[in-house]
Amino acid sequence: MRDSLFHLILTVFFISIAMSSFAALQLEDSPTQSGLLRGHVDPGEQVFYAEQQLKIAPDGSFILGFGRDVTPRQSLTLIDAGGVKHIHKFTLKQRKYDIQRINGISKQMMNPSEDDLKRIRKEAQQVAKARQQDSDRLNFQESFIWPVIGRISGIYGSQRILNGEPRRPHFGIDIAAPKGTPVKAPAGGAVTMVHNGMFFSGGTLIVDHGHGLSSSFLHLSKILVKVGDQVAQGETIAQVGATGRVTGSHLDWRINWFDQRLDPAFFVPPMTQEP
Repeated sequence: MRDSLFHLILTVFFISIAMSSFAALQLEDSPTQSGLLRGHVDPGEQVFYAEQQLKIAPDGSFILGFGRDVTPRQSLTLIDAGGVKHIHKFTLKQRKYDIQRINGISKQMMNPSEDDLKRIRKEAQQVAKARQQDSDRLNFQESFIWPVIGRISGIYGSQRILNGEPRRPHFGIDIAAPKGTPVKAPAGGAVTMVHNGMFFSGGTLIVDHGHGLSSSFLHLSKILVKVGDQVAQGETIAQVGATGRVTGSHLDWRINWFDQRLDPAFFVPPMTQEP
């Protein structure tokens, strides 16, 4: 009787330890495709996603981003302070996306030459490198603001059919505004890439917000910062333009968590006013 009671107490004790360790992993957001998941762990704990160890801020917070079409069923691995592994499974909310049809696009935009393709690949490598920053910056914790106020002319996730041919989905928010309109930093960060004339995106600027989160600003007419500059939220960093392959003056704002393309609309409140 005494031995049975002892084993029961011991079992409950170990279950309590496991449950308390597991409960230390807190997820602050409802996970969704194209969204950012924020979480928190206790000191000494580690979090892994798809074998990638996530950076943990001093306050125990971490972030994790999911692209447009990632598999709904996901999981995180928590290793507690005692070295015990815990698997946390969850399901992403799936999204539906709009289809946009645009006609009258020039043949050069539709079918780049071999030289253009080489240039495009080189520029894509530059962008990918800038988006691989995994700095200790904590600007990702800020409440983001809109970089430009104006009419939304393109939304994240929409697939464009150009001249009748399906193309890659759109991975940013397009904000129509006159050339020269100031572009403000939606959150603080460090400038990791500046390019005045990319094939598709024209004047292009990337700002690192920390822990793999970055903002990209495309089609700029003028860039007012340089690589290595530290920018504060609300600071004017560029001007709206119509550079690259576009049909009109606007800002294409994109957010990435490393190579995962996220929907900027999840980071800002609804736009309530236009100029």
